[in-house]
Amino acid sequence: MPSSTSPDQGDDDPEACVLRFSDLDLKDTCLINPSSSLKAELDVSTKKKYSFAKKKAFAIFVKTKEVPAPPCECKEKWWKCCQQLFTDPTSIHRHVATQHADEICHETAAVLKQLTATSSTSTSPESADNGNPFKDDLTHDQEVSAWLPDTSCFSPDELISGQGNDEGEVLLYYCYCDLKDPDWVCDWQTALCQHLHLTGKVRIATEGINGTVGGSRLATRLYVSTMLSCPLFKDYLCKDDFKTSKGGACCFPELRVGVFEEIVPMGISPNKVSYKKPGIHLSPGEFHKEVEKFLSQANQEESDTVLLDCRNFYESRIGRFQGCLAPDIRKFSYFPSYVDENLELFKEKRVLMYCTGGIRCERASAYLKTKGVCKEVFQLKGGIHKYLEEFPDGFYKGKLFVFDERHALPFSNDIVSACSYCGVPWDDYKLCSTPQCRQLVLTCPACQERGRTACCVTCQDKGNRQAASPAQSNFKEECECTARRPRVPRERSQRGPLAAGASALQPGAQAGC
Repeated sequence: MPSSTSPDQGDDDPEACVLRFSDLDLKDTCLINPSSSLKAELDVSTKKKYSFAKKKAFAIFVKTKEVPAPPCECKEKWWKCCQQLFTDPTSIHRHVATQHADEICHETAAVLKQLTATSSTSTSPESADNGNPFKDDLTHDQEVSAWLPDTSCFSPDELISGQGNDEGEVLLYYCYCDLKDPDWVCDWQTALCQHLHLTGKVRIATEGINGTVGGSRLATRLYVSTMLSCPLFKDYLCKDDFKTSKGGACCFPELRVGVFEEIVPMGISPNKVSYKKPGIHLSPGEFHKEVEKFLSQANQEESDTVLLDCRNFYESRIGRFQGCLAPDIRKFSYFPSYVDENLELFKEKRVLMYCTGGIRCERASAYLKTKGVCKEVFQLKGGIHKYLEEFPDGFYKGKLFVFDERHALPFSNDIVSACSYCGVPWDDYKLCSTPQCRQLVLTCPACQERGRTACCVTCQDKGNRQAASPAQSNFKEECECTARRPRVPRERSQRGPLAAGASALQPGAQAGC
């Protein structure tokens, strides 16, 4: 991925050094100097793309010089130019920069003319400046590979080692922005994650990108640098948008990258409820003060403020803000129906909204605002992740649920949930022991020893019958705990925010419900 460092800047930027793209030797402007007449012919938009065109031209030229390396070599490719053989990227880059400046200049001019033609067809100055520079130029496999970070200075072991829970890292991020070619971004993200040996999930849509990936710290650092340098995202993403936690590639069974209608599944088309009309963003510090003010009120039930958890009951059961309203819903896609069914709760209220990393609040706050009943709608910027970085001993109690093999991250010793069978304090999720069931269960070690490992009695019976008759491998009847749960609960109006959210959080409630 090209560095965001301009040609006029030096090489002392550590991020630029980490992200060693094939034009590192082109950072001196004297190496490529298109004529002033060519520059004068370019419009403002194309001038901004000059650096990109130069990098692209250099990468294309170097690509044409690739030759297969001998089978006995660990490297897959060498380069041959001017009757010389080059066995490492640095030497070929230096050779091309010093000996083929004229060819690179000519190729740069050709690329710039292409970009100028593309810009001239834009319907508005805004689309010319902010349009997708990849749409016409970076849609082939060769171009996808050209936008990967150069890892030749690292051994494969360096990228792969340190992927375990203790040495590795998991990144959580999202970026709402208009993407004209999500299929290209999907191909690029797949190649990028495979290149860096990352696993996880990446959702891409015309409204942006949402990712959770894990690997070694070196790999995740390269991934962040690449994302921040990408022209599609560099004006929207910053380092603080990436939330990190201990983990690694082992936290995900595989890599899954796909194109969807929404980057977070709320079940409503982005054309109807757009991320562009969210609530007011509050920093963790501002949100902390608002929660403190809310909790200090003598009668929270009569307060004009609602502290709203936008997550599902799996998440809120093991960790939540004090005094919150935690909807008893199984999926975020049920949230709009929950709002519609309980609209009275939000009339003339100031809503303080939060979720894991902030992404759900972007759309959830926009949906709540469309109802036109709230005084104001606020959302926690960066979500619980960022809040806990600043306030580990703040008003959030319990664990933070995550959607990977870890299930939850501990930030304190507080336990706010209980074993589903005996009611003792417990917050360690396990999958239901019946293979066909994917629900999570809170069952303490003592209950596990007694064989209480399923989400409910019905599911426990399924597992017993399956063990007795291995041939009967498919159970389609609904779990007891799911069958008795309303899809969208309706809160009783006389209950305040704290009591309203408590129904899903009482000790002894069936896990997985």
